[in-house]
Amino acid sequence: MFLALNPIAFSLGPLTVYWYGIILGAAAMMGLLLAVQEGKRFGISPDFFMDLVLIGVPSAIIGARIYYVAFKWEDYKDNLIEVVKIWHGGIAIYGALIGAIIAAVIYVRRKGYSFWRIADICAPGLIIGQAIGRWGNFMNQEAHGGPVNEAFLRNNLHLPDFIVNQMLIEGQYYHPAFLYESLWNLAGLVILFVLRRQRFLRAGELFFSYFIWYSIGRFFIEGVRTDSLDFTGPEWLVSLMHSLWSPMRAIGFEPGVMTYGGNVRISQLLAVLIVIAAIVVIIVRRKTGASAEHYSDPILQVGAAAASETTTAVNAEGAPNEAKPGEAEETR
Repeated sequence: MFLALNPIAFSLGPLTVYWYGIILGAAAMMGLLLAVQEGKRFGISPDFFMDLVLIGVPSAIIGARIYYVAFKWEDYKDNLIEVVKIWHGGIAIYGALIGAIIAAVIYVRRKGYSFWRIADICAPGLIIGQAIGRWGNFMNQEAHGGPVNEAFLRNNLHLPDFIVNQMLIEGQYYHPAFLYESLWNLAGLVILFVLRRQRFLRAGELFFSYFIWYSIGRFFIEGVRTDSLDFTGPEWLVSLMHSLWSPMRAIGFEPGVMTYGGNVRISQLLAVLIVIAAIVVIIVRRKTGASAEHYSDPILQVGAAAASETTTAVNAEGAPNEAKPGEAEETR
């Protein structure tokens, strides 16, 4: 009999370490590495991005939890202590992005940088982080799609045994939705790498391109999932969502059951709105001249933050040909 992969990596006394946490940590580190490497091209200190991660990751977790609880409030309103028990499950990527972006806007502006320039640098790190992070869902046998037969996984998708076996949950095989999204995001990473070397790219547009690519994939992949947050919407909206998702039916996919009883998946609707909004913002920023800077232009600090860091650097290095306090006495 097949046994699923153990979600527990190891235990140290009372401490239990899960693969999910290890994988998310690896995802954050890979995202940080990409941001640091690109930041060096623009003369930005690695410490800046390390601090950004230290602020952004907790903010993302909080945002992910608030987003989930907000849409599932009926399940939490009579037992508020469950809201903080995040280890029981219940987070959402869009909420994580909202939390991280809010924290990043505050931090980046306090440091005197343009948010759009830093967001562009971080975009590849975000998408690779999501590509890696989805494998945490794989280890937990969660965020999967609707039921399929084993032959579909082996013969149609040609998946290796360890993935096929892990998709066997309580006697039923399921769509590896985590894998679809992970591969989609890896393709997006390649596209972002190519885009950021194009001379036509303006400030902020790589970040918007990330959202466009991710949201397109999320819209179609979300349709096969069975754990989507949903709500009951008007018939015209339901019809629109079904029409937009029809290409998936054409290639043999069937929508997953909506577990919570609604008829519109929140992540699908949000994905459509994000794609539209991102395209509109790109056009408007170009028309109004708000995106005059190009991606390849130098990134400069402005305001008090720039002056403060300049002063700190001068103090650390010492003025030219000037002895530091106490230095004269030591050399006599």
